[in-house]
Amino acid sequence: MTQQNKAIKLAILKVLQDLGAPAGAARIVQHLSSQGANLQPRTIRFYLLQMDREGLTKPVSRRMGRELTSKGRDELAHANIIEKVGFIASRIDALGYRMSFRNAAGAGTIITNISTIEKGYLVRALEYMNPVFSKKLGMGTRLAVAKEGEQLAGFKVPKGMVLLGTVCSVTVNGILLAERIPVTSRFGGLVEIRDWKPVRFVELISYSGTTIDPLEFFINAGMTRVRECAKTGSGIVGASFREIPSVALDDVRRIGKDMERHGLGGILALGQPNQPLLDIPVAEGRCGMIVLGGMNPIAALHEAGAKLTIQSLAGLEDFASFHPFHGLRNRYPA
Repeated sequence: MTQQNKAIKLAILKVLQDLGAPAGAARIVQHLSSQGANLQPRTIRFYLLQMDREGLTKPVSRRMGRELTSKGRDELAHANIIEKVGFIASRIDALGYRMSFRNAAGAGTIITNISTIEKGYLVRALEYMNPVFSKKLGMGTRLAVAKEGEQLAGFKVPKGMVLLGTVCSVTVNGILLAERIPVTSRFGGLVEIRDWKPVRFVELISYSGTTIDPLEFFINAGMTRVRECAKTGSGIVGASFREIPSVALDDVRRIGKDMERHGLGGILALGQPNQPLLDIPVAEGRCGMIVLGGMNPIAALHEAGAKLTIQSLAGLEDFASFHPFHGLRNRYPA
């Protein structure tokens, strides 16, 4: 395969991943054109046929087009590792721009993390997550549950499994952007909590220099102590560090309160203009903002020994798919 052929195939795979849904050649061309690529639908159809044979894509229907296969996702995940440095930062910006949720309406799409567990484990999983939601250690108090055969954020639930959707903390970026407030996502990390108050970051990874989501890495590495924090008020939880314009500080406080009314609260701390927040300096004319990790409830499951898979920044899902956790938990009594 020539480098050009490989680059085109990877570009097509990336479009299908970003869309989170099946797409035909015309729609793929449209998205590639917005990125500066000049390719004809006939060319894309030729490559799609090749990719079908290679098992990277598969046709859903003549009307809907193709979707990624698990092999296609793996290919995209492992290809061009150097070029993918900063991939998370660009995905954060893209999803924040594309989400449509608005505080005023309380409706629209939000950014979703998904985790897969065995369906027989669901009730126990809800019990493990209960203290985390009760103490508001995640990105709000809502959870989505999708059963076998259903879809969540464009992912179909495998046989015998359940998908759990948690609200991604990048949803904050999208909500603020809709209010004309730009957000700079700088670090993903782990925050030490003592007596329910954040005291310091113990780990940081720059979004601009990583190919994976930091919190996903920290969870899989067993570095969180979310269950302990939910029980005692002290522990290590996932969080991210972002910057906002100083002039927007009062508006961000107001918007944060509106988010809480929708069950989307997650802003842990806001700094003062031009001042460090938890010892992390900010640029001139900026304020620091710390947002709790949307996957903290999933971290609690991992700490409890649950067998699960994690996909952060999985895609967009309608806000209506997310339900208040405690009402959802009552549907699945122990």
